[in-house]
Amino acid sequence: MTRIKRAKMSAVDTAWLRMDRPGNLMMITGVMVFDRHVRLERVKRVIGERFLRFPRFRQRPVRGSGVSHWEDAPDFSIDDHVVKVSLPGRAGTKELQALVSRLASRPLDPARPWWRYHLVDNFERGSALIAQFHHCYADGIALVRVVMSMTDAAANGPPAMPFHPVPKRALRRADDPLAELLQPISGVMKLVRKVGATLIEKGAEIWNDPAKAVMLAEQGGALTAELARLALMPQDSPTRFKGKPGIAKEVAWAEPLPLDEIKTVAKALGASINDVLLSCVAGALAAYLAQKGDATDGVMVRALVPVNLRPIEEAWRLGNQFGLVFLDLPIGIGNPVERLYAVRANMNALKGSYQPVVALGLLAAMGAGPTVLQEELLQALARNGTAVMTNVPGPPQRLYFAGAAIERILFWVPQSGDIGMGVSILSYAGQVQFGLITDRGLCPDPGEVSRRFGLEFEKLLLATLLAPWPREGDLDPAVAARAVGAK
Repeated sequence: MTRIKRAKMSAVDTAWLRMDRPGNLMMITGVMVFDRHVRLERVKRVIGERFLRFPRFRQRPVRGSGVSHWEDAPDFSIDDHVVKVSLPGRAGTKELQALVSRLASRPLDPARPWWRYHLVDNFERGSALIAQFHHCYADGIALVRVVMSMTDAAANGPPAMPFHPVPKRALRRADDPLAELLQPISGVMKLVRKVGATLIEKGAEIWNDPAKAVMLAEQGGALTAELARLALMPQDSPTRFKGKPGIAKEVAWAEPLPLDEIKTVAKALGASINDVLLSCVAGALAAYLAQKGDATDGVMVRALVPVNLRPIEEAWRLGNQFGLVFLDLPIGIGNPVERLYAVRANMNALKGSYQPVVALGLLAAMGAGPTVLQEELLQALARNGTAVMTNVPGPPQRLYFAGAAIERILFWVPQSGDIGMGVSILSYAGQVQFGLITDRGLCPDPGEVSRRFGLEFEKLLLATLLAPWPREGDLDPAVAARAVGAK
């Protein structure tokens, strides 16, 4: 008999493996839309030659009583993971969204490696490829690296990004529009291990006893003080987005926005591209709540935002190495410029914070500690937030897959604990794409939220054009807000 090879799984990857719940599967789902029909045989050939060059994707995760492992899958066949499907009816956006929603609600086969591709052979005038990966394999930055290694710079090559890592200078882009929260922290893993050890030692008592958290904040160093602040963080506002998620999910996406216009507005208002995008998200959520008749004055929704903690040139190694920051979104501010500056202030307050390191330490403790500690820490991460919100920088140029041009790239992130909403922002080929996944019981119509994303940007653009302030330099938020309010 052939001996099955096994490898120990890291504590952080184990945490993502353990976080699966029927109401929140830890799957990253993505879609590529092509300008023409793509043959299944060619898709399989690309996946076999480039995707499966990463040995991890031939392995399946195996939970253990203590340590979890990666295990070579017996009788592996690409035919079990790459299949062709057809959409019913008009085979348009509505039908594709319904299919992606069903797949996002369905767990992966535990007997095989935890990934799958569905080639939709009749979407609009071409094809679409739906890809799903369990989060224990890799984080979003690493998976983008994997997907890009399967693409070409032209219809018949050459490859757009080689499999092997390239020098750092070739990967960094000075004009990367979404890099603000994606910068690695020096020596991060040593700090993460320190946080994880503290959590395993102190256990769940930090969250169950506020007095101990206060003591940590007063007596501990920067890391333990940040840990205490997270433990003492108040919950965000109760809205219809919060609650116990069920199994069924709904996905939606918006029409893409021109990246150049976003850059122009950001520069004119003395803000970052991230500030502009996140303020549009806040405005879209607020408009949805208002349409439902819910009060929005003074409402604050908190989002968990992933922060990359490793150099981008090491993403090919797969695995998870990112932290989280808790970002307050001021839903209750109606003035688009005033809301933008509130988001900017909240973002600036997080710069230099140890929150990402502490959050990665939380994940490490969840994977290495006992189950009871895992549950307490998962609740601590999830109870103070309403959404998971991620920004991923994609390639600036148009790419090709299996001979077809990729017109759009979409993806949706999983949510942990009882969080019922995931917001995804991706830049590709000069456009910014907004995607949303929600729990059907909490928000059954995410399309009503996603369509407002572009409307909120238009409001901000119009306010910028009408405002009488200078277009250069940083602007005073109060003056800017009053100027727009007077229009």
